Amino acid sequence: MKKAVLAAVAAATILGSHAVYAQNRAPQPPRMTTEDRAAFLDARMASIKAGLQLTADQEKLWPPVETALRDFAKQRAAERDARISERDARRAERRQQQQNAGDNAIRTPRDPVARLRSEADSMTTTAAGLKKIADATEPLYKTLNDSQKRRFSALTRLGGGGDWFGRGFERSRDGDRPDRNRGRHHRGWRGDRG
Repeated sequence: MKKAVLAAVAAATILGSHAVYAQNRAPQPPRMTTEDRAAFLDARMASIKAGLQLTADQEKLWPPVETALRDFAKQRAAERDARISERDARRAERRQQQQNAGDNAIRTPRDPVARLRSEADSMTTTAAGLKKIADATEPLYKTLNDSQKRRFSALTRLGGGGDWFGRGFERSRDGDRPDRNRGRHHRGWRGDRG
């Protein structure tokens, strides 16, 4: 009898804590639309160009840089959309399997070899895009003075700590830098002693 009561209390506690967790989860911000991304990209390009204060001779070297950056942004957006579509398809398949199997549903893990191949393909295309940016940027960068070079690094984030779109902030999962997207409450963040 005691065991049955304890089991019922434990089940109620687990279910109750799950309900509280679900209620207290922060709402997710809406996803950016294609138009939002285009507007932010245009603003980013304008801010970089304005911040560099290019001379007339340097202005002539800017269009290839902007084209390479825009092409890279399109590439990244296409990859992101493909990942989201793939994730949504996996979730739908999982839901269908759970409905068909009921309580006996066994979750099959994603194929690790396919995941490795997908990551490798993504890295290859990213590397090619970054090489295009480097090739397009080099002639302009060589003409910049020290002040412009400092601003270039700050405005593009190419000088360290991530790529042009802020990647690299996720690296804290590997332990070499704080994950700025997760905030102060992330374990290991500066000032967190726990």
